[in-house]
Amino acid sequence: AASSDYPLRDVYKRQGLFGLLPKQWGWTAWAKGLRARDAILGYIQQVIEQRKANPRQDALSLLVQAIDEEGNRLSDQELTAQAMLMLFAGHETTTSMLTFAVLELAQHPEMLAQVRAEQEPFRDASSGQFPATVNLEQVGQMPYLDRFLLEVERLHPPVGGGFRRVVKPFTFNGYTVPAGWLALYSIAATHQDPQLFPNPQQFDPDRFLTKPKPFSVLGFGGGSRICLGIAFAKLELKIMLAQLVRGYDWSIVPGQNLSEQRIPTRRPQDGLRVTLRSRNETQ
Repeated sequence: AASSDYPLRDVYKRQGLFGLLPKQWGWTAWAKGLRARDAILGYIQQVIEQRKANPRQDALSLLVQAIDEEGNRLSDQELTAQAMLMLFAGHETTTSMLTFAVLELAQHPEMLAQVRAEQEPFRDASSGQFPATVNLEQVGQMPYLDRFLLEVERLHPPVGGGFRRVVKPFTFNGYTVPAGWLALYSIAATHQDPQLFPNPQQFDPDRFLTKPKPFSVLGFGGGSRICLGIAFAKLELKIMLAQLVRGYDWSIVPGQNLSEQRIPTRRPQDGLRVTLRSRNETQ
């Protein structure tokens, strides 16, 4: 349901995510969104043809060249669908979490200090420099960064909810939900439940010093339909942030509207502009 702080219908209308007016009316946000989608699909098809002719070392080239046990390849329609999936589910969501991680570190210098302190053991003893890359052994030795990112996922989930088909009928809070219905579960509402997370509006990574209850943190979904890319996404986030805190200081450019826009993925209203400074120049 819409509320004063989350006017869903107004947001959907602005973003053109749902057809609140007939799509054949070309001036509507919905029709504009469809034209934008078609432009993206056309561009993706061009890139697919390029990858067929000249494969590269990237995910799309791997999909283009993939062959199953019967010698079949993915069709152009399947390739386009997978590319769109990677753009939205793989790129947009990870970018959203990374943006809010940078924002929270800028607003909580004491947390930035803890993240940095966790990186210090990885300095080379002789040169005093960090290695050029972050390896898997190092990634496994960053428990505070794990908690920090889990709190980013809780307070700033990239997507507000998800859908599941009801397999068996059930009753919840006096309501009977029949089998076959499509149910929407709210990630955002679950993450704000004070019974699960005391003081839910407070950003506090140390709330995860104890293991969260099952299905209480749902930024990547849960159960058998959990996001297939969860491990890869978390690895990307940790490596990116480790490199960032090792090499740079940053501050938020003033005068921005940092209130959250939640559709289609969560992000600050004006984006997030920061001033970066190399730590090598300041140390």
